[in-house]
Amino acid sequence: MQKFIAYYRVSTQKQGNSGLGLDAQRTDVSRFISKGGELIKEFQDIESGKKNNRPNLIKAIEECKKQGAIL
Repeated sequence: MQKFIAYYRVSTQKQGNSGLGLDAQRTDVSRFISKGGELIKEFQDIESGKKNNRPNLIKAIEECKKQGAIL
C-alpha cells in the first residue's frame, strides 16, 4: 500500500482560522487517498504563496524521504 503525507497551506490567518480552505484541502486529500493508500502524517502552514519560508513544508518533505512516502 502506498504511503502519503499531506501538506495543507492557506495564505492568511483569517483563512486558517475559518478552516474553510483547510477543510476543503483535507476533503480532497481524503478522496484521493481513499482510492488506495494510507495517510501517515499531515502538516500545514499559514503562509503566503509568495514566501519561500514554509517550515512545515520542509518537515513534510523530510518525512516523505524518511518514510518513502508521496507528498
